[in-house]
Amino acid sequence: MPALGERMSVSDVLKDLLLEIGQQGSLDAVLRVVVERLADEEHIALARIWLIRAGGVCARCPLPEVCQDQARCLHLVASAGRSVSGDAPPWDRLDGDFSRFPMGVRKVGKVAATGQCVAVLDVQEDTTWIARPEWTQRERIRGFVGQPLVFKGEILGVLAIFTRSPLGQRCLDWLRMIADLVAASLANARAFEEIQSLRRQLELENAYLREEVCDARAFGEIVGQSPALRAITQQIELVAPTDASVLILGESGTGKELVAQEIHRRSRRHERAMVRVNCASVPREIYESEFFGHAKGAFTGAVRDRAGRFELAHGGTLLLDEVGEIPLELQSKLLRVLQEGTYERIGEERTRAADVRVIAATNRDLKAEVEAGRFRQDLYYRLNVFPIEVPPLRKRTEDIPLLAELFCEQASRRFHRACKGLSQGNIMALQAYDWPGNVRELLNVIERAVITARGGAIRLDLPHPQASRPRKAVHTDTSAATAVVTDAEMKRRDRENVLAALQQTNWQVHGPGGAAELLGMRPTTLASRIKRMGLSRSAE
Repeated sequence: MPALGERMSVSDVLKDLLLEIGQQGSLDAVLRVVVERLADEEHIALARIWLIRAGGVCARCPLPEVCQDQARCLHLVASAGRSVSGDAPPWDRLDGDFSRFPMGVRKVGKVAATGQCVAVLDVQEDTTWIARPEWTQRERIRGFVGQPLVFKGEILGVLAIFTRSPLGQRCLDWLRMIADLVAASLANARAFEEIQSLRRQLELENAYLREEVCDARAFGEIVGQSPALRAITQQIELVAPTDASVLILGESGTGKELVAQEIHRRSRRHERAMVRVNCASVPREIYESEFFGHAKGAFTGAVRDRAGRFELAHGGTLLLDEVGEIPLELQSKLLRVLQEGTYERIGEERTRAADVRVIAATNRDLKAEVEAGRFRQDLYYRLNVFPIEVPPLRKRTEDIPLLAELFCEQASRRFHRACKGLSQGNIMALQAYDWPGNVRELLNVIERAVITARGGAIRLDLPHPQASRPRKAVHTDTSAATAVVTDAEMKRRDRENVLAALQQTNWQVHGPGGAAELLGMRPTTLASRIKRMGLSRSAE
Protein backbone atom coordinates (compact mmCIF):
# COMPACT_ATOMS: atom_id res chain seq x y z
CA MET A 1 0.00 0.00 0.00
CA PRO A 2 1.54 3.37 -0.95
CA ALA A 3 2.25 5.81 1.82
CA LEU A 4 -0.41 8.38 2.69
CA GLY A 5 0.02 11.62 0.78
CA GLU A 6 1.59 10.07 -2.31
CA ARG A 7 -1.74 10.06 -4.20
CA MET A 8 -3.02 13.45 -2.94
CA SER A 9 -2.98 16.68 -4.96
CA VAL A 10 -1.50 19.02 -2.35
CA SER A 11 -2.37 22.22 -4.19
CA ASP A 12 -6.00 21.18 -4.67
CA VAL A 13 -6.42 20.17 -1.01
CA LEU A 14 -4.88 23.40 0.28
CA LYS A 15 -6.85 25.55 -2.15
CA ASP A 16 -10.17 23.96 -1.22
CA LEU A 17 -9.37 24.12 2.48
CA LEU A 18 -8.31 27.77 2.26
CA LEU A 19 -11.53 28.72 0.47
CA GLU A 20 -13.68 26.92 3.00
CA ILE A 21 -11.82 28.43 5.95
CA GLY A 22 -12.36 31.90 4.52
CA GLN A 23 -16.13 31.36 4.59
CA GLN A 24 -16.25 30.66 8.33
CA GLY A 25 -17.38 33.31 10.78
CA SER A 26 -15.78 32.07 14.00
CA LEU A 27 -12.66 30.40 15.34
CA ASP A 28 -14.57 27.28 16.40
CA ALA A 29 -15.97 26.91 12.87
CA VAL A 30 -12.47 27.20 11.35
CA LEU A 31 -11.09 24.47 13.61
CA ARG A 32 -14.05 22.20 12.95
CA VAL A 33 -13.68 22.54 9.18
CA VAL A 34 -9.97 21.65 9.30
CA VAL A 35 -10.41 18.37 11.23
CA GLU A 36 -13.51 17.36 9.27
CA ARG A 37 -11.79 17.82 5.90
CA LEU A 38 -8.74 15.92 7.11
CA ALA A 39 -10.93 13.08 8.40
CA ASP A 40 -12.67 12.93 5.02
CA GLU A 41 -9.41 11.62 3.50
CA GLU A 42 -9.65 7.90 2.98
CA HIS A 43 -6.72 6.76 5.12
CA ILE A 44 -7.03 9.25 8.02
CA ALA A 45 -8.82 7.67 10.98
CA LEU A 46 -8.77 10.61 13.40
CA ALA A 47 -7.81 14.31 13.21
CA ARG A 48 -7.55 16.51 16.29
CA ILE A 49 -6.49 20.01 17.31
CA TRP A 50 -5.38 21.00 20.80
CA LEU A 51 -4.76 24.66 21.71
CA ILE A 52 -2.55 25.96 24.51
CA ARG A 53 -4.75 27.67 27.09
CA ALA A 54 -4.81 28.40 30.82
CA GLY A 55 -4.47 25.44 33.18
CA GLY A 56 -6.28 24.88 36.45
CA VAL A 57 -8.42 22.04 35.10
CA CYS A 58 -6.53 19.18 36.74
CA ALA A 59 -9.73 17.29 37.55
CA ARG A 60 -10.24 16.70 33.82
CA CYS A 61 -6.62 15.84 33.00
CA PRO A 62 -5.74 12.13 32.50
CA LEU A 63 -2.12 12.72 33.58
CA PRO A 64 -2.11 15.10 36.57
CA GLU A 65 0.66 13.19 38.32
CA VAL A 66 3.22 14.03 35.59
CA CYS A 67 2.13 17.62 34.94
CA GLN A 68 4.98 20.07 35.47
CA ASP A 69 3.15 23.31 34.66
CA GLN A 70 -0.40 23.79 35.87
CA ALA A 71 -0.47 27.35 34.53
CA ARG A 72 -0.87 26.12 30.93
CA CYS A 73 -2.02 22.94 29.21
CA LEU A 74 -3.44 21.67 25.94
CA HIS A 75 -7.22 21.86 25.48
CA LEU A 76 -8.89 19.68 22.86
CA VAL A 77 -10.94 22.07 20.71
CA ALA A 78 -11.74 20.08 17.56
CA SER A 79 -11.99 16.38 16.73
CA ALA A 80 -13.28 14.37 13.76
CA GLY A 81 -12.93 10.76 12.61
CA ARG A 82 -14.67 7.44 12.23
CA SER A 83 -14.30 3.91 13.52
CA VAL A 84 -13.83 0.90 11.25
CA SER A 85 -17.12 -0.23 12.75
CA GLY A 86 -19.77 1.48 10.69
CA ASP A 87 -22.34 1.67 13.51
CA ALA A 88 -19.98 3.38 16.03
CA PRO A 89 -20.61 7.07 16.82
CA PRO A 90 -18.27 9.63 15.19
CA TRP A 91 -15.19 10.72 17.10
CA ASP A 92 -16.14 14.36 17.51
CA ARG A 93 -16.48 14.50 21.30
CA LEU A 94 -14.33 17.05 23.12
CA ASP A 95 -14.77 15.69 26.65
CA GLY A 96 -13.03 12.34 26.41
CA ASP A 97 -10.01 11.02 28.31
CA PHE A 98 -7.54 13.12 26.31
CA SER A 99 -9.46 16.39 26.30
CA ARG A 100 -6.55 17.84 28.31
CA PHE A 101 -2.83 17.21 27.91
CA PRO A 102 -0.01 18.46 30.17
CA MET A 103 2.73 20.38 28.40
CA GLY A 104 5.72 18.19 27.56
CA VAL A 105 3.99 14.89 28.33
CA ARG A 106 3.72 12.15 25.67
CA LYS A 107 3.88 12.87 21.95
CA VAL A 108 1.23 15.59 21.81
CA GLY A 109 2.59 17.38 24.87
CA LYS A 110 6.17 17.26 23.51
CA VAL A 111 5.08 18.83 20.23
CA ALA A 112 3.52 21.74 22.14
CA ALA A 113 6.51 22.13 24.47
CA THR A 114 9.26 21.96 21.82
CA GLY A 115 7.55 23.27 18.67
CA GLN A 116 8.97 20.29 16.78
CA CYS A 117 7.06 17.78 14.66
CA VAL A 118 6.74 14.27 16.14
CA ALA A 119 5.92 11.43 13.76
CA VAL A 120 5.58 7.66 13.98
CA LEU A 121 5.75 6.50 10.38
CA ASP A 122 4.70 2.91 11.09
CA VAL A 123 3.26 1.53 14.33
CA GLN A 124 4.58 -1.94 13.53
CA GLU A 125 8.12 -0.58 13.78
CA ASP A 126 7.60 1.63 16.89
CA THR A 127 5.12 0.53 19.58
CA THR A 128 6.59 2.52 22.51
CA TRP A 129 4.36 5.57 21.92
CA ILE A 130 1.05 3.71 22.04
CA ALA A 131 -1.13 4.66 25.05
CA ARG A 132 -3.90 2.18 24.20
CA PRO A 133 -2.58 -0.76 22.12
CA GLU A 134 -6.00 -2.41 21.98
CA TRP A 135 -7.47 0.70 20.34
CA THR A 136 -4.74 0.88 17.66
CA GLN A 137 -5.20 -2.82 16.87
CA ARG A 138 -8.99 -2.61 16.76
CA GLU A 139 -8.96 0.50 14.55
CA ARG A 140 -6.00 -0.69 12.42
CA ILE A 141 -3.95 2.43 13.22
CA ARG A 142 -0.58 2.43 11.39
CA GLY A 143 0.79 5.96 11.76
CA PHE A 144 0.74 9.17 13.80
CA VAL A 145 2.00 12.69 13.15
CA GLY A 146 1.76 15.78 15.35
CA GLN A 147 2.58 19.16 13.85
CA PRO A 148 2.95 22.30 15.99
CA LEU A 149 0.74 25.27 15.15
CA VAL A 150 3.28 28.10 15.06
CA PHE A 151 2.67 31.72 14.08
CA LYS A 152 5.47 34.30 14.22
CA GLY A 153 7.45 32.16 16.65
CA GLU A 154 4.54 31.58 19.06
CA ILE A 155 3.35 28.00 19.58
CA LEU A 156 -0.45 28.07 19.55
CA GLY A 157 -1.24 24.36 19.76
CA VAL A 158 -0.95 20.98 18.03
CA LEU A 159 -2.54 19.45 14.91
CA ALA A 160 -2.41 15.63 15.01
CA ILE A 161 -3.67 12.82 12.76
CA PHE A 162 -3.90 9.04 13.24
CA THR A 163 -3.72 7.12 9.97
CA ARG A 164 -4.57 3.63 8.72
CA SER A 165 -1.61 3.66 6.32
CA PRO A 166 2.12 4.09 6.90
CA LEU A 167 3.32 7.68 6.59
CA GLY A 168 5.71 9.06 3.99
CA GLN A 169 7.79 12.23 3.89
CA ARG A 170 5.42 13.84 1.43
CA CYS A 171 2.59 13.42 3.94
CA LEU A 172 4.65 15.15 6.61
CA ASP A 173 5.34 18.07 4.26
CA TRP A 174 1.68 18.18 3.27
CA LEU A 175 0.55 18.28 6.91
CA ARG A 176 3.15 20.94 7.73
CA MET A 177 1.65 23.24 5.11
CA ILE A 178 -1.83 22.62 6.49
CA ALA A 179 -0.58 23.31 10.05
CA ASP A 180 0.93 26.63 8.90
CA LEU A 181 -2.37 27.50 7.22
CA VAL A 182 -4.28 26.62 10.40
CA ALA A 183 -1.87 28.63 12.58
CA ALA A 184 -2.30 31.71 10.39
CA SER A 185 -6.07 31.26 10.43
CA LEU A 186 -5.97 30.90 14.22
CA ALA A 187 -3.98 34.10 14.60
CA ASN A 188 -6.32 35.99 12.28
CA ALA A 189 -9.43 34.64 13.98
CA ARG A 190 -8.00 35.44 17.40
CA ALA A 191 -7.17 38.99 16.30
CA PHE A 192 -10.65 39.40 14.84
CA GLU A 193 -12.29 38.11 18.04
CA GLU A 194 -10.14 40.46 20.11
CA ILE A 195 -11.18 43.40 17.92
CA GLN A 196 -14.82 42.38 18.21
CA SER A 197 -14.46 41.98 21.98
CA LEU A 198 -12.89 45.43 22.31
CA ARG A 199 -15.63 46.91 20.13
CA ARG A 200 -18.35 45.30 22.27
CA GLN A 201 -16.60 46.46 25.43
CA LEU A 202 -16.40 50.02 24.13
CA GLU A 203 -20.09 49.94 23.21
CA LEU A 204 -20.99 48.65 26.66
CA GLU A 205 -18.73 51.19 28.34
CA ASN A 206 -20.38 53.99 26.39
CA ALA A 207 -23.82 52.71 27.38
CA TYR A 208 -22.85 52.46 31.04
CA LEU A 209 -21.21 55.88 30.97
CA ARG A 210 -24.37 57.40 29.51
CA GLU A 211 -26.34 55.81 32.34
CA GLU A 212 -23.88 57.14 34.90
CA VAL A 213 -24.11 60.67 33.47
CA CYS A 214 -27.88 60.55 33.79
CA ASP A 215 -27.69 59.17 37.32
CA ALA A 216 -25.12 61.76 38.44
CA ARG A 217 -27.89 64.39 38.43
CA ALA A 218 -26.79 67.87 39.49
CA PHE A 219 -23.48 67.44 41.25
CA GLY A 220 -20.42 65.93 39.66
CA GLU A 221 -17.51 66.94 41.90
CA ILE A 222 -16.60 67.13 45.56
CA VAL A 223 -17.44 70.60 46.89
CA GLY A 224 -16.45 72.03 50.26
CA GLN A 225 -13.66 73.44 52.40
CA SER A 226 -14.39 71.95 55.81
CA PRO A 227 -11.62 70.16 57.76
CA ALA A 228 -13.56 66.90 57.41
CA LEU A 229 -13.62 67.21 53.63
CA ARG A 230 -9.95 68.20 53.45
CA ALA A 231 -9.12 65.00 55.36
CA ILE A 232 -11.08 62.99 52.77
CA THR A 233 -9.15 64.68 49.93
CA GLN A 234 -5.83 63.81 51.55
CA GLN A 235 -6.86 60.17 51.85
CA ILE A 236 -7.89 60.11 48.19
CA GLU A 237 -4.52 61.52 47.14
CA LEU A 238 -2.75 58.79 49.10
CA VAL A 239 -4.69 55.77 47.84
CA ALA A 240 -5.68 56.78 44.28
CA PRO A 241 -2.31 56.03 42.57
CA THR A 242 -2.28 52.50 44.02
CA ASP A 243 -4.43 49.49 43.10
CA ALA A 244 -5.47 48.87 46.71
CA SER A 245 -9.09 48.01 47.44
CA VAL A 246 -10.97 50.87 49.07
CA LEU A 247 -14.00 50.64 51.37
CA ILE A 248 -16.02 53.87 51.47
CA LEU A 249 -18.27 54.16 54.52
CA GLY A 250 -20.95 56.70 55.28
CA GLU A 251 -24.64 57.41 55.57
CA SER A 252 -26.91 57.44 52.53
CA GLY A 253 -26.62 60.61 50.48
CA THR A 254 -23.19 61.70 51.74
CA GLY A 255 -21.50 61.42 48.33
CA LYS A 256 -19.71 58.08 48.57
CA GLU A 257 -19.94 57.62 44.81
CA LEU A 258 -18.30 61.00 44.22
CA VAL A 259 -15.37 59.87 46.37
CA ALA A 260 -15.10 56.69 44.29
CA GLN A 261 -15.17 58.71 41.06
CA GLU A 262 -12.40 60.96 42.34
CA ILE A 263 -10.25 57.95 43.30
CA HIS A 264 -10.72 56.52 39.80
CA ARG A 265 -10.04 59.90 38.13
CA ARG A 266 -6.68 60.20 39.91
CA SER A 267 -5.66 56.57 39.36
CA ARG A 268 -3.57 55.08 36.56
CA ARG A 269 -6.79 53.43 35.32
CA HIS A 270 -8.53 56.74 34.58
CA GLU A 271 -8.49 56.16 30.81
CA ARG A 272 -10.77 53.12 31.22
CA ALA A 273 -14.30 53.09 32.59
CA MET A 274 -15.41 53.00 36.19
CA VAL A 275 -18.31 50.53 36.16
CA ARG A 276 -20.86 50.78 38.96
CA VAL A 277 -23.14 48.02 40.20
CA ASN A 278 -25.75 48.68 42.86
CA CYS A 279 -25.66 45.43 44.83
CA ALA A 280 -28.96 46.25 46.53
CA SER A 281 -30.87 46.37 43.23
CA VAL A 282 -29.61 43.08 41.72
CA PRO A 283 -32.09 40.20 42.08
CA ARG A 284 -30.59 37.26 43.96
CA GLU A 285 -31.08 34.80 41.08
CA ILE A 286 -29.00 36.83 38.59
CA TYR A 287 -26.13 37.91 40.85
CA GLU A 288 -23.61 35.60 39.16
CA SER A 289 -24.69 36.64 35.68
CA GLU A 290 -24.54 40.32 36.64
CA PHE A 291 -21.02 40.06 38.03
CA PHE A 292 -19.44 37.39 35.80
CA GLY A 293 -21.66 37.16 32.69
CA HIS A 294 -23.10 34.07 31.04
CA ALA A 295 -22.77 32.04 27.86
CA LYS A 296 -25.57 31.59 25.39
CA GLY A 297 -27.88 28.76 26.49
CA ALA A 298 -26.50 28.67 30.05
CA PHE A 299 -30.05 28.92 31.39
CA THR A 300 -33.55 29.69 30.22
CA GLY A 301 -33.60 33.15 28.72
CA ALA A 302 -29.84 33.26 27.97
CA VAL A 303 -30.35 33.88 24.25
CA ARG A 304 -26.87 35.35 23.71
CA ASP A 305 -23.50 35.69 25.39
CA ARG A 306 -23.41 38.45 27.99
CA ALA A 307 -20.41 40.17 29.54
CA GLY A 308 -20.52 40.67 33.30
CA ARG A 309 -19.46 43.77 35.22
CA PHE A 310 -15.99 42.33 35.98
CA GLU A 311 -15.35 41.80 32.27
CA LEU A 312 -16.68 45.23 31.42
CA ALA A 313 -14.42 46.87 34.03
CA HIS A 314 -11.30 45.01 32.82
CA GLY A 315 -8.39 47.44 33.06
CA GLY A 316 -10.56 49.92 34.95
CA THR A 317 -12.41 50.24 38.23
CA LEU A 318 -15.45 48.39 39.59
CA LEU A 319 -17.58 50.20 42.18
CA LEU A 320 -19.61 47.82 44.34
CA ASP A 321 -22.20 50.19 45.76
CA GLU A 322 -24.15 48.94 48.80
CA VAL A 323 -21.79 45.97 49.04
CA GLY A 324 -23.32 44.98 52.39
CA GLU A 325 -26.46 43.88 50.52
CA ILE A 326 -24.78 40.95 48.74
CA PRO A 327 -26.36 37.68 50.00
CA LEU A 328 -24.09 35.72 52.32
CA GLU A 329 -24.12 32.59 50.14
CA LEU A 330 -22.86 34.56 47.12
CA GLN A 331 -20.07 36.43 48.90
CA SER A 332 -17.65 33.50 48.48
CA LYS A 333 -17.81 33.84 44.67
CA LEU A 334 -16.89 37.51 44.91
CA LEU A 335 -14.07 36.67 47.35
CA ARG A 336 -12.60 34.17 44.90
CA VAL A 337 -12.33 36.79 42.15
CA LEU A 338 -10.69 39.26 44.52
CA GLN A 339 -8.20 36.66 45.76
CA GLU A 340 -7.34 34.82 42.53
CA GLY A 341 -8.14 37.44 39.90
CA THR A 342 -10.00 34.90 37.76
CA TYR A 343 -13.62 33.94 37.08
CA GLU A 344 -15.80 31.99 34.62
CA ARG A 345 -18.98 33.02 32.90
CA ILE A 346 -22.02 30.90 33.78
CA GLY A 347 -22.17 27.96 31.38
CA GLU A 348 -18.59 28.42 30.15
CA GLU A 349 -15.40 26.56 31.10
CA ARG A 350 -13.00 29.24 29.93
CA THR A 351 -11.22 30.96 32.81
CA ARG A 352 -10.93 34.71 32.39
CA ALA A 353 -8.54 37.12 34.10
CA ALA A 354 -9.99 40.06 36.03
CA ASP A 355 -7.66 43.06 35.95
CA VAL A 356 -9.98 45.21 38.04
CA ARG A 357 -9.51 47.70 40.87
CA VAL A 358 -12.39 47.23 43.33
CA ILE A 359 -13.93 50.05 45.33
CA ALA A 360 -16.78 49.14 47.68
CA ALA A 361 -19.25 51.49 49.32
CA THR A 362 -21.83 50.91 52.04
CA ASN A 363 -23.96 52.70 54.60
CA ARG A 364 -23.90 49.64 56.85
CA ASP A 365 -21.53 48.91 59.72
CA LEU A 366 -19.79 45.96 58.06
CA LYS A 367 -17.84 45.11 61.19
CA ALA A 368 -21.11 44.68 63.07
CA GLU A 369 -22.47 42.67 60.12
CA VAL A 370 -19.45 40.34 60.39
CA GLU A 371 -20.03 39.87 64.12
CA ALA A 372 -23.70 39.11 63.42
CA GLY A 373 -22.74 36.48 60.84
CA ARG A 374 -24.30 38.34 57.91
CA PHE A 375 -21.05 39.23 56.16
CA ARG A 376 -17.98 37.09 55.58
CA GLN A 377 -15.01 38.14 57.68
CA ASP A 378 -12.46 37.23 54.98
CA LEU A 379 -14.35 39.29 52.39
CA TYR A 380 -14.53 42.22 54.83
CA TYR A 381 -10.75 42.19 55.31
CA ARG A 382 -10.21 41.87 51.56
CA LEU A 383 -12.34 44.97 50.90
CA ASN A 384 -11.23 46.97 53.95
CA VAL A 385 -7.62 47.50 52.84
CA PHE A 386 -8.01 51.28 52.88
CA PRO A 387 -11.20 52.55 54.55
CA ILE A 388 -12.50 56.06 53.94
CA GLU A 389 -15.37 57.38 56.04
CA VAL A 390 -17.42 60.15 54.49
CA PRO A 391 -18.85 62.40 57.24
CA PRO A 392 -22.56 63.33 57.24
CA LEU A 393 -23.55 66.84 56.19
CA ARG A 394 -24.46 67.85 59.76
CA LYS A 395 -20.78 67.37 60.72
CA ARG A 396 -19.54 69.70 57.98
CA THR A 397 -22.00 72.58 58.07
CA GLU A 398 -19.25 74.90 56.77
CA ASP A 399 -19.75 73.28 53.35
CA ILE A 400 -23.51 73.91 53.21
CA PRO A 401 -23.31 77.48 51.75
CA LEU A 402 -21.03 76.35 48.89
CA LEU A 403 -23.15 73.30 48.10
CA ALA A 404 -26.43 75.21 48.32
CA GLU A 405 -25.23 77.98 46.01
CA LEU A 406 -23.94 75.44 43.49
CA PHE A 407 -27.19 73.46 43.53
CA CYS A 408 -29.22 76.67 43.22
CA GLU A 409 -27.27 77.78 40.13
CA GLN A 410 -27.54 74.36 38.50
CA ALA A 411 -31.26 74.02 39.26
CA SER A 412 -31.95 77.52 37.89
CA ARG A 413 -30.33 76.56 34.58
CA ARG A 414 -32.00 73.15 34.41
CA PHE A 415 -35.50 74.37 35.20
CA HIS A 416 -35.12 77.71 33.35
CA ARG A 417 -35.91 79.75 36.46
CA ALA A 418 -34.53 83.23 37.17
CA CYS A 419 -33.68 83.19 40.90
CA LYS A 420 -32.08 85.85 43.03
CA GLY A 421 -30.03 83.29 44.89
CA LEU A 422 -30.00 82.36 48.55
CA SER A 423 -30.30 84.97 51.25
CA GLN A 424 -28.33 84.98 54.48
CA GLY A 425 -31.51 83.89 56.23
CA ASN A 426 -31.79 80.93 53.85
CA ILE A 427 -28.21 79.91 54.63
CA MET A 428 -28.78 80.15 58.40
CA ALA A 429 -31.89 77.99 58.10
CA LEU A 430 -30.01 75.39 56.03
CA GLN A 431 -27.17 75.24 58.54
CA ALA A 432 -29.59 74.88 61.46
CA TYR A 433 -31.21 71.77 59.96
CA ASP A 434 -29.88 68.27 60.76
CA TRP A 435 -30.07 66.86 57.19
CA PRO A 436 -30.90 63.18 57.81
CA GLY A 437 -30.79 62.71 54.02
CA ASN A 438 -27.43 64.50 53.74
CA VAL A 439 -26.28 66.04 50.43
CA ARG A 440 -28.99 64.28 48.45
CA GLU A 441 -31.68 65.81 50.66
CA LEU A 442 -30.06 69.25 50.37
CA LEU A 443 -30.15 68.94 46.59
CA ASN A 444 -33.84 68.01 46.65
CA VAL A 445 -34.71 70.91 48.98
CA ILE A 446 -32.90 73.43 46.77
CA GLU A 447 -34.47 72.07 43.58
CA ARG A 448 -37.93 72.26 45.15
CA ALA A 449 -37.29 75.82 46.32
CA VAL A 450 -36.16 76.89 42.84
CA ILE A 451 -39.24 75.35 41.22
CA THR A 452 -41.63 77.06 43.66
CA ALA A 453 -39.81 80.42 43.71
CA ARG A 454 -42.00 83.43 42.94
CA GLY A 455 -40.55 86.69 41.74
CA GLY A 456 -37.09 85.15 41.89
CA ALA A 457 -37.08 84.96 45.70
CA ILE A 458 -36.09 81.61 47.23
CA ARG A 459 -38.32 80.40 50.05
CA LEU A 460 -37.29 77.23 51.83
CA ASP A 461 -39.78 74.78 53.26
CA LEU A 462 -37.88 73.09 56.10
CA PRO A 463 -38.98 71.52 59.37
CA HIS A 464 -37.97 73.31 62.58
CA PRO A 465 -34.35 72.40 63.38
CA GLN A 466 -35.38 70.54 66.51
CA ALA A 467 -38.01 68.56 64.62
CA SER A 468 -35.28 66.57 62.87
CA ARG A 469 -33.48 65.69 66.08
CA PRO A 470 -34.58 62.83 68.30
CA ARG A 471 -36.33 64.15 71.39
CA LYS A 472 -34.84 63.31 74.75
CA ALA A 473 -36.96 61.16 76.99
CA VAL A 474 -38.64 63.12 79.76
CA HIS A 475 -39.01 61.20 83.01
CA THR A 476 -42.08 62.17 85.00
CA ASP A 477 -43.48 61.08 88.30
CA THR A 478 -46.34 58.86 87.19
CA SER A 479 -47.69 58.77 90.73
CA ALA A 480 -48.53 62.49 90.60
CA ALA A 481 -52.04 63.41 89.52
CA THR A 482 -52.32 65.11 86.12
CA ALA A 483 -54.71 68.03 85.79
CA VAL A 484 -57.31 67.58 83.06
CA VAL A 485 -57.85 70.55 80.72
CA THR A 486 -61.08 71.04 78.79
CA ASP A 487 -61.13 71.37 75.02
CA ALA A 488 -62.18 75.01 75.28
CA GLU A 489 -59.24 75.72 77.58
CA MET A 490 -56.85 73.99 75.18
CA LYS A 491 -58.13 76.13 72.27
CA ARG A 492 -57.74 79.30 74.37
CA ARG A 493 -54.17 78.38 75.36
CA ASP A 494 -53.30 77.50 71.77
CA ARG A 495 -54.64 80.84 70.54
CA GLU A 496 -52.72 82.76 73.21
CA ASN A 497 -49.56 80.80 72.41
CA VAL A 498 -49.76 81.60 68.70
CA LEU A 499 -50.54 85.26 69.42
CA ALA A 500 -47.57 85.50 71.82
CA ALA A 501 -45.25 84.06 69.18
CA LEU A 502 -46.50 86.57 66.61
CA GLN A 503 -46.03 89.48 68.99
CA GLN A 504 -42.50 88.38 69.92
CA THR A 505 -41.50 88.16 66.23
CA ASN A 506 -43.27 91.38 65.21
CA TRP A 507 -45.71 89.24 63.18
CA GLN A 508 -42.97 87.68 61.03
CA VAL A 509 -44.26 84.23 60.02
CA HIS A 510 -41.55 82.95 57.63
CA GLY A 511 -37.78 82.75 57.81
CA PRO A 512 -35.20 82.49 60.58
CA GLY A 513 -36.46 83.91 63.86
CA GLY A 514 -40.03 83.90 62.56
CA ALA A 515 -43.09 82.75 64.48
CA ALA A 516 -43.24 79.43 62.61
CA GLU A 517 -39.68 78.59 63.64
CA LEU A 518 -40.43 79.68 67.22
CA LEU A 519 -43.49 77.40 67.36
CA GLY A 520 -41.74 74.50 65.60
CA MET A 521 -44.19 74.23 62.72
CA ARG A 522 -44.23 74.81 58.98
CA PRO A 523 -45.00 78.41 57.87
CA THR A 524 -47.91 77.18 55.75
CA THR A 525 -49.39 75.39 58.76
CA LEU A 526 -49.07 78.51 60.92
CA ALA A 527 -50.65 80.73 58.23
CA SER A 528 -53.63 78.38 58.07
CA ARG A 529 -53.97 78.38 61.86
CA ILE A 530 -53.84 82.22 62.04
CA LYS A 531 -56.64 82.43 59.49
CA ARG A 532 -58.74 79.85 61.33
CA MET A 533 -58.28 81.64 64.67
CA GLY A 534 -59.17 85.01 63.11
CA LEU A 535 -55.94 86.65 64.29
CA SER A 536 -54.80 89.89 62.71
CA ARG A 537 -52.33 92.58 63.62
CA SER A 538 -54.99 95.33 63.38
CA ALA A 539 -57.16 93.57 65.99
CA GLU A 540 -54.28 93.24 68.46
